[in-house]
Amino acid sequence: MSQLKIFITGASSGIGQALAEHYAKEGAILGLAARRADLLTSLQNSLPTETCIYTLDVRDAEALDKAAHDFMARFGVPDIVIANAGVSAGTLTENRDDILTFKGIIDINLLGMVHTFQPFIHAMKQAKKGSLVGIASVAGVRGLPGAGAYSASKAAVITYLESLRVELSLDDIHVTTIAPGYIKTPMTDINQYSMPFLMAPERAALKFAKAIAGKKRFVVIPWQMGCLARLMRFLPPWLWDLIMRNAPRKAHANWDWL
Repeated sequence: MSQLKIFITGASSGIGQALAEHYAKEGAILGLAARRADLLTSLQNSLPTETCIYTLDVRDAEALDKAAHDFMARFGVPDIVIANAGVSAGTLTENRDDILTFKGIIDINLLGMVHTFQPFIHAMKQAKKGSLVGIASVAGVRGLPGAGAYSASKAAVITYLESLRVELSLDDIHVTTIAPGYIKTPMTDINQYSMPFLMAPERAALKFAKAIAGKKRFVVIPWQMGCLARLMRFLPPWLWDLIMRNAPRKAHANWDWL
């Protein structure tokens, strides 16, 4: 069996780091991209497999294009590309300053995914193989109060990935949408409210990898959150509004945090 080649964004911490560590144990060749060079370098030095690192911001399409072509020049067409980079912050439309936060979250979570996949698709089409994996969120199933930017970005990600999956189905390129619930990462560490079914990133990475290997089209992890997501999807708007009226809200963050 040939050695897997995998490219992951948002790899310096959280789910991305856990996925890198999981696939490294399986002997995969890795391309890891993130903004924080120090964390990327530390991760690279800790992994027992061949790893290239790329310090970049997924909002920079040119930087991702260069990284993708460098990785392919070294190792060939990747078997799996995981668009994992994402950010979250509380936002309120009434706050003028939050407009920049909205833009930052949508640019990173949605357009960053487009920038990640685009440079690989032509080569995957020629090779007639490959899997593109997008990390969405249960927060994209229904709009959450105080998290308009995050919910909107993840809802857009879910729909975008569905479109992409159908577009590429005739080219033997598989698209997997993974919608996690609460995973213990720096992103959720700031939440000051109860997080049901909170999962360790290492356990989440194992379940993500299983879904990817099984070529799932859409999966919610953990399964308990999947049941909740199905319920959320079909609640009538008046009942959703009533339930969410006093729901806890994510901490606010200024746009320059992005």
